[in-house]
Amino acid sequence: MTTRETTGGAQAVAGLLLAAGGGRRLGGRPKALLPHRGRPLVEHAARVLREGGCAAVHVVLGAQADAVRARASLPDCTLVDNPDWEQGMGSSLRAGLDALAGTGVRAVLVSLVDQPGIGPEAVARVLAAYEGEETLAGAAYDGVRGHPVLFGAAHWAGIAATATGDRGARAYLREHRRAITLVECGDVARPFDIDTEADLGHLE
Repeated sequence: MTTRETTGGAQAVAGLLLAAGGGRRLGGRPKALLPHRGRPLVEHAARVLREGGCAAVHVVLGAQADAVRARASLPDCTLVDNPDWEQGMGSSLRAGLDALAGTGVRAVLVSLVDQPGIGPEAVARVLAAYEGEETLAGAAYDGVRGHPVLFGAAHWAGIAATATGDRGARAYLREHRRAITLVECGDVARPFDIDTEADLGHLE
């Protein structure tokens, strides 16, 4: 049997959605609550992970977490509070990895709430790169690495140790770039961010 078969394949990979940001450049509107197709953006992003093949989905909340819980429908998702969300995306990544420790999950596929142009097709492609706890993989757009990214559990401690500010796993991935499997997704997804007022035109 292959490594993928013995570890349960995609069942061994959890989705981790980072949705804690306060939207400072959006006038303090949390990105999780931005309207998209009539519902909070966080619902869309969590559904993308499910439809892409993640059996379990953890969602890290921060800014206005109570309002997100009240307004967003996130059935079957595990909600993780990050009280340190103002310190940046690195703190949310650490909170998510901490929550997954000891669950038996062998890898995590990380996505960002503010990238609605990335859909289930890109998630499924990156998920298919999973081979075991040593896997490092990421979506690529015209050869440039982006999200989502997949981290085997063997890398979590190293990622958590270097995830500071808004860098997330950037430093760790740069150090281990030769080990990363890049999965081209430019034909099925658009990796824009919703960061400023001008970007809101990407939402429907």
